[in-house]
Amino acid sequence: VYRPPSEANSLLVQVTIGCSHNQCTFCGNYKDKRFRIRSMDEIRADIKECGQLYRNYTRRVFLCDGNALVMKMQDLREILLLIKQYFPHCERVGTYAAAQDILRKTPEELRELRELGLSIMYLGLESGSGEVLRRVKKGVSPQKMIEAVQQARSAGIVRGVMGITGLGGPELWEEHARETARVLNEMQPEYVGLLALMIEPQTELAEQLKRGEFQLLSPKEIVREMYVMVKGLDLQQSFFSSVHASN
Repeated sequence: VYRPPSEANSLLVQVTIGCSHNQCTFCGNYKDKRFRIRSMDEIRADIKECGQLYRNYTRRVFLCDGNALVMKMQDLREILLLIKQYFPHCERVGTYAAAQDILRKTPEELRELRELGLSIMYLGLESGSGEVLRRVKKGVSPQKMIEAVQQARSAGIVRGVMGITGLGGPELWEEHARETARVLNEMQPEYVGLLALMIEPQTELAEQLKRGEFQLLSPKEIVREMYVMVKGLDLQQSFFSSVHASN
């Protein structure tokens, strides 16, 4: 099970299995899972059981797996109402959210989700460079991610946005740094998390590394890239962190 570091004390509720995209060359999180949306009967049973066990202790709930927002609006609505019912002390509900799934929801639907308790979404920007995103098969452009984050902001939902150092390799490091800073400036998220690229054995990127089609940056080159990125940032009310690790 994968979750953001800030959700360490949250109750994790599994509403989907895996990731509906699951094609990113660098990500091995869900390679052993076939994506599916769990049945509402399973989800209802889980929430009810957890409510009996943790009713008075749960302050935060996180909806797993990779992008719970892919679910139909009627199911998300019921899930959030169940959380309100069984966890009266819950202060916030969070989820990973793909830009495509945010944009499939209307502004009115996003506002309704916020009113029902969905107050924070985590989006993997990875890079602000369109070329880097194309190479890693992210499946979405920087502009679409900007639009998604702005739409979430309009609905009053807090945004956590993640980038990955070294993702452009030696060839695209400067473009990666400068464009990521530019896109983050347009997004103005409340939280920015900069993770380090970690090569997982079962990923396409690992195979590209073996064939010499991709090269890792050295630690000093990573620092240089981060310096260029941070120097280019103009964030007004954002918390910026770099834990030098991957989920």
